[in-house]
Amino acid sequence: MGLLRMATRTAVVAGTATAVSGRVARRQDAKFAEQDAQAQQQYAPPPQAPAEEDATAQLQNLAALNKQGVLTDEEFAAAKAKILGI
Repeated sequence: MGLLRMATRTAVVAGTATAVSGRVARRQDAKFAEQDAQAQQQYAPPPQAPAEEDATAQLQNLAALNKQGVLTDEEFAAAKAKILGI
């Protein structure tokens, strides 16, 4: 009887230790995953506006200046080519 009781106690202790260590590991994984997500948000570059919208706005401003007579047709064409990368 003593040997069976000792084997049972050892199995219970080992099972409890396994369950506790598994729970601790899951908690640590969740904690580190949360810390990683926070770090990524903190160090992520800020979102930038698409370049197309910026170029469109610049071209519209240039067209308005050309229409007002502030820019000549040649100056407008040169600035437009520069913005479009032509």
